[in-house]
Amino acid sequence: MALIDDLADKLAQDVLAAQPELDDDRFYEKVARSIGALSPTMQEAFMTSIRLRLAELRGRAFLEASLKARREGGSGPEAPKERQELGGH
Repeated sequence: MALIDDLADKLAQDVLAAQPELDDDRFYEKVARSIGALSPTMQEAFMTSIRLRLAELRGRAFLEASLKARREGGSGPEAPKERQELGGH
């Protein structure tokens, strides 16, 4: 359903933008609990958007650090281990 995805993604963007001002890097979890009380479907769409956006931020930071290291003649950061290697599923 496009409406849920659109609403959830917009909320995720706004929450991630507000977190520094709120000085709470896990504020999205509180918002997710608030959403889940009324709509588990919306909650899951919101959390999916949050996870995607956080992953994109982490990937972008890794890319930028790698490029910076290369341009400055150093070695880039080591890539994180795969989830399975870390004991994940």
